[in-house]
Amino acid sequence: MKLYLDDERIAPEGWVQVRWPDEAIKLLKEGCVTYLSLDHDLGDGQRGTGYDVLLWIEQEVMLQRFVPPEIIIHSANLAARQRMLAAVASIRKVSC
Repeated sequence: MKLYLDDERIAPEGWVQVRWPDEAIKLLKEGCVTYLSLDHDLGDGQRGTGYDVLLWIEQEVMLQRFVPPEIIIHSANLAARQRMLAAVASIRKVSC
């Protein structure tokens, strides 16, 4: 499954749309996500951000040997994008 986390943009054809981090994490736990595309700002700071999904993945890779999907960052927030790309690099490093 190709999973697309964004509260405003519409998922590309062939991708499954979710709007909140908990929805993305639920599907990641099922083990069927092969590609994950993340936005950072999701409109409701209390429900989390795309970065929170990366933190969950990193923890699961380190503690549970979770195999992460291919991760794409599509956030327009430049500062958050850099932080998310650093998290992806860390996930790749620890999952090898």
